[in-house]
Amino acid sequence: MTRRAWILVAVPVVLLLGLVLGPLAYAALQDDAPPAATVEVQPEDAELSAGTDGTWTVSDGSAAGYRVDEVLNGADVTVAGTTEQVSGTVVVEAGALDSAEVTVDVASIATDSGRRDAYFRDSVMDVGTYPTATFAVTEQVELPELTGTPATVPVSGDLTVAGQTRQVEVDLSVVRTPDGVDISGSIPVTFADHGLEAPDLGFVRVEDRGAIEFLLHLVG
Repeated sequence: MTRRAWILVAVPVVLLLGLVLGPLAYAALQDDAPPAATVEVQPEDAELSAGTDGTWTVSDGSAAGYRVDEVLNGADVTVAGTTEQVSGTVVVEAGALDSAEVTVDVASIATDSGRRDAYFRDSVMDVGTYPTATFAVTEQVELPELTGTPATVPVSGDLTVAGQTRQVEVDLSVVRTPDGVDISGSIPVTFADHGLEAPDLGFVRVEDRGAIEFLLHLVG
């Protein structure tokens, strides 16, 4: 085979390998997102906040976001986006969780990729129309004695994402801290339940379900 013929064969092969292996190489370089932040056991000598009755406010350092699995040409990567733009209140009366509502600024949720974030905000979530998501507890829940060791509290509530509200159940991890009360949890979410389509760009697609995660620092 002549040199020119080799070139005519080699160039398309190289281009094809680039198209096939490029995304796989990209995926191989991507690390899974770190585990979600959760409440922590407090030191034994910590001076914990006194009492739980009253109105608690979501304070600085709280965070919420999403976690999904991406599939990039067969390679799985876990992606997590977070924001600290979280607000809300929790009301405890006579040792029971009476009401709670938390609002998340969806438009500010960010991952390690600006291009992914732009697609998420505009093409998936339509944050221009639905800039926030909310979770509101709908049934009163008796609380266990809260200490410096996390306790599990199952709650029912309404989750509103992209203007669509669905009732969900979630196990909250709750712990008393020197500054107040910390709460963390993860809510499974299916895109279609909220009128959303999982992104599918050909060589990159997202599983049709994920989770909403949160860690809240409450102060009285």
